[in-house]
Amino acid sequence: MAGFFETLIRPDREDDPERNEIARAANLLQIGEFQLLQLAYFSWHGQEMGGPESDTIFQTYMIGGLVPPWARHYARQIIARDELGDLQDGDPKYHRYDSEYFQAVPLGARRLAVAVACIALVVGGGILVGHLSPGDSTSILPPYFNEKEIAPASAEELDLHGDLRGS
Repeated sequence: MAGFFETLIRPDREDDPERNEIARAANLLQIGEFQLLQLAYFSWHGQEMGGPESDTIFQTYMIGGLVPPWARHYARQIIARDELGDLQDGDPKYHRYDSEYFQAVPLGARRLAVAVACIALVVGGGILVGHLSPGDSTSILPPYFNEKEIAPASAEELDLHGDLRGS
């Protein structure tokens, strides 16, 4: 039970040195351990891991705690690359099993600036056209009434409708 609590406190801690290498390599690549096993399998065998192999490897590694030699070799290569400063953890070849892997679009900030400028141009142009419209409008938003259309009522019109102030 003490091992359980130690794992909760430090989840990256591993008692087995071989499994520790797998966990360290996976952390360096910012992927899961089983994804590292998939990459190692493809690197060693030259083909994707099939369903039956996947189940067997999962049982052997995750439950049994046995590290396949090809996985240990691949993990050591990753760790060696990191120590040499040659590891590119954002390389898409390491993230091909990630469904949520996001690669930044080049020139994204420039495209955003152009889109914002276009929107500002359209909105600003609309306001300018509204101000330059002929006549004395009472507002820049529809309905466009001018001063003549909403002139105050004359005394004759008030007599026809009655005096509203005293009723």
